[in-house]
Amino acid sequence: MKNEHTAATGHMLAFLTIMIWGTTFISTKILLTDFTPLEILFFRFILGYLVLSLLHPHRIRTKSIKEEVLFIAAGLCGVTLYFLIENIALVYTLASNVGVIVSIAPFLTAVLAHFLLHEERLTPSFITGFLIALSGIVCLLLNGSFRVELNPLGDLLALVAPVVWAIYSVLMRKISALQHNTIGVTRRVFFYGLLGMLPALPLMDFQFRLDRLYDAASLMNLLYLGLGASALCFVTWNRAVGILGAVRTSVYIYLVPVITVAAAALFLHEQLTWAILIGTLLTLCGSYISERKPKTTPGKGIAVQE
Repeated sequence: MKNEHTAATGHMLAFLTIMIWGTTFISTKILLTDFTPLEILFFRFILGYLVLSLLHPHRIRTKSIKEEVLFIAAGLCGVTLYFLIENIALVYTLASNVGVIVSIAPFLTAVLAHFLLHEERLTPSFITGFLIALSGIVCLLLNGSFRVELNPLGDLLALVAPVVWAIYSVLMRKISALQHNTIGVTRRVFFYGLLGMLPALPLMDFQFRLDRLYDAASLMNLLYLGLGASALCFVTWNRAVGILGAVRTSVYIYLVPVITVAAAALFLHEQLTWAILIGTLLTLCGSYISERKPKTTPGKGIAVQE
């Protein structure tokens, strides 16, 4: 019963995280009018880091250089590279395109975890669910036409982002096994992520101009990204990965295009078509099937697919 309660908490945290992350493309797209991709990234994670420092001011003590390297790699992959690549992609392509393309992250995470984490295995239901969800993603990407509206540079960058996220997910699974405080872990990851951005600041026309925050829309969207999508969501996501594992948690990313396309239509007036309903249903069905875990035959420890 306790394990079921813990798993339910993990699912709730993952779902909450994805509901917020699915709308971050909209906030970022709005902010790109006055901010560069790097400026958005730096300001949002500075805000997130400050909040986490207030919530958990104590420093995590790592036991070895190997542990510290895990945090460094997680910060560079999950903060610096992933979000910088994603934000730049949004400059060149539609928010809905990016939301759809990055949702292949669960499959990439599962493949990496299968080879790098012994407890994370690919199952027939996961592969089946992935194929169904992928067909839904294709419907969302087509968005009701037989011509995919692709921008080569923007969509190529969007394809690189989930590869980096898959690496981050595997790293976080390893870090969660170290049993550190989740807020403290997220704060340490943010620190190295911000550190990784510093060399890029002078190269990418970074400006500290805070007068842009006088605009209410810019301020609210930046606070949403910094406090909600960064400080809160990284804590909830990292906790969910610790409870459910990298593969089961990453399945929730399939829901990102559904949320993003709906939000893009509502806030950015990007076109909705008949393909949205079909794509949404297929994506939801695929995520459900992928999430199903094998039963274990009592006394034998043999996994039987539900």
